[in-house]
Amino acid sequence: MSDATTTDLYEVTMAMSYLREGMTGPATFSLFVRDLPAERGFLVAAGLESALDHLSSLRVGPEDVLAFAAALHRPPRDLEPLLGLRFTGSVRGVPEGRVVLAGEPLLEVTAPLPQAQLAETYVLNLLSHQTMIASKAARCVIAAAGRPVVDFSLRRTHGPQAGFQAARLGAMAGFAGTSNVAAATATGIPAVGTMAHSFVEAFSSEEEAFRAFARAHPGPVTFLVDTYDTEAGVRVAARVLRDLDRGPGCAIRLDSGDLGALAVRARSVLDEAGLPDVQITVSGGLDEYAVDDLVRSGAPIDVYAVGTRIGVSADAPYLDSAYKMVEYEGRPVMKLSSAKVTAPGQKQVFRRPGCSDVIALADERPPHDGTPLLETVMRHGQRTGGRSALDGCRERLAADLAALPPSARRIRAPVAPRMMPSERLRALTDRVRRRIAEQTGAPPHGTGCPNEPRPGPTGPSRAEE
Repeated sequence: MSDATTTDLYEVTMAMSYLREGMTGPATFSLFVRDLPAERGFLVAAGLESALDHLSSLRVGPEDVLAFAAALHRPPRDLEPLLGLRFTGSVRGVPEGRVVLAGEPLLEVTAPLPQAQLAETYVLNLLSHQTMIASKAARCVIAAAGRPVVDFSLRRTHGPQAGFQAARLGAMAGFAGTSNVAAATATGIPAVGTMAHSFVEAFSSEEEAFRAFARAHPGPVTFLVDTYDTEAGVRVAARVLRDLDRGPGCAIRLDSGDLGALAVRARSVLDEAGLPDVQITVSGGLDEYAVDDLVRSGAPIDVYAVGTRIGVSADAPYLDSAYKMVEYEGRPVMKLSSAKVTAPGQKQVFRRPGCSDVIALADERPPHDGTPLLETVMRHGQRTGGRSALDGCRERLAADLAALPPSARRIRAPVAPRMMPSERLRALTDRVRRRIAEQTGAPPHGTGCPNEPRPGPTGPSRAEE
């Protein structure tokens, strides 16, 4: 079986029905996040490269048809209309590393309806997960205020693939390295690591453990000093480093307790031992909130190693993302469900200074001070260019973060900029709403424009869904 079967069953049933009905005209689906999670002033677009990889290789083969038939308890011949289906459409997307806001399309897919429908689940998963992690990682870099941040998340992410993505997205956000060897090798980012408590426990004393580790690693080393008594462990580490003349480039790691207070005492011990160049690395349940607190306290910490809470985006483990049809065979369409109204038509987002964005129709001219975010990245099922280099993604993100209002970059109680719909989009929305009202008897009125965040720092509340 191929990745075509990694989809929700209803994507298969709808695609099959479309094919039987001859509904193969071009459809456009828009992928966006309805509202920002709490304590978020922005999102970082990510996952586009993975989505393009999936779409360019999407093809329903004989084994996939058998799997679909088994899932539906139908004879394989009933699913034969799907055999050979592949993605032949176009994609416009926001390049990875760009800052985006609630309601703004991260990606728009235009393809024959069955193809665009069958792609939904996999593409939505890729962009939702990676955008969520990239946004968390970027906040961690902001909190560290220029101090290096490294990724220790692999052992607790939701699967090895998620761990690889977390490492790559951390690097995109500006992390200095990762413990994930595979990710470091594949992406060219530095591999970093120290030792575990088990290593220290395996020896009869901390000093014996540290000396053995130093013998095995002739370059700079990092000693984990809190297996027993932290301050005593720092003194042992200092003695071993001084005896071996291993100061510059070396470090100690604190992994538990009051990291701020312990860092102060550790710095004093190291300085008294004549080791001012030995750095202090901290780890253990850190996220951007803890990092922000430590930085603001003035703790003498040189490197922050973040893991679980970043790798799973612990405080915001999902995004309220959607992949909704906005046009079929040139006819704009929209959804009117309460609190989940969508905007009709193919769109473009124009970035203006301070992220006072305008969401408009795709064929609109940009405002004099606006630049388009969505770029054509696929035509006829093939990429229009090469893969985005990690360095380029990192540069885009750094520039976008610098251009954000300070209130949106705050770690606590951020205020997200608000995008506004263009007049043409508002007018189209009103026309489509009236048309639907005439056809179905639905109310011809509504509050605001679809996809537009409601007043408030982070868009609509969870209770409004």
